[in-house]
Amino acid sequence: MVQRKTGRVLIIAGSDSGGGAGIQADIKTVTALGGYAMTAITAVTVQNTLGVSAVHGVPREIVAEQIATVLADIGADVIKTGMLATTGVIETIGATLRKHGPHIPRVVDPVMVAKGGHALLAADATAALVAQLVRGAAVITPNLPEAEVLTGRSIKTIAEMEAAVPALRALGAEAVLLKGGHLEGSRLVDLLVTPTSIDIFEDMRIDTRATHGTGCTLASAIAAGLADGLALRDAVVRARAYVRQAILTAPGFGHGHGPLNHGHTVAPFTPGK
Repeated sequence: MVQRKTGRVLIIAGSDSGGGAGIQADIKTVTALGGYAMTAITAVTVQNTLGVSAVHGVPREIVAEQIATVLADIGADVIKTGMLATTGVIETIGATLRKHGPHIPRVVDPVMVAKGGHALLAADATAALVAQLVRGAAVITPNLPEAEVLTGRSIKTIAEMEAAVPALRALGAEAVLLKGGHLEGSRLVDLLVTPTSIDIFEDMRIDTRATHGTGCTLASAIAAGLADGLALRDAVVRARAYVRQAILTAPGFGHGHGPLNHGHTVAPFTPGK
């Protein structure tokens, strides 16, 4: 019996005790999209839909050993990174991946602040993130505040998103998905920026408080698509559709920014459309 190839995604990120974001959302997403999720946990957070109240970092050597052990045995088709917290952890991850998985494509979600405002990346860690993981990544997925930190530019409007394209390209990733969820108004625009093209994706805003973990979920959905052999644009199209449906069918849990429905029925996807 020939087994169907399952895309393997190694997720390097923090844990969310509320289950809506972080490693928990990543595993649910990759699994829902038919992939095989593995993890290297960088931090344990104490949080729910109302916010983050504490963070406990995992020792750097344990982070490195999680990565090395998984790659030595199971391997990975894609690496997805989320909350990395500190310069030391980022440098450790960069060194470990160069040693054990230098050619594995990376989807880098530059997680900096939790939905409730708690800082998830040290102020001095941005340069390390760019040098160690952003450069050479298959795609990075910053929201507007994260892109402002990465580029040093103000990005508040669609025009400013477009004006930031050269600075985004200069970060050194193969592609950037600049997410426009922080735009004012009902129109949402995302830009997929490559060295030679810009794809524009547009939707109407959904009036909901179920937005906890949307960034983690989108990046993991893209990683699952790439691990499954989809081209980047197709992976982004499928991931955006998956996240939108997960928001529309959210279970309504919690008293703050609620979680998505990661287990909704995934619609058939035709590449190239």
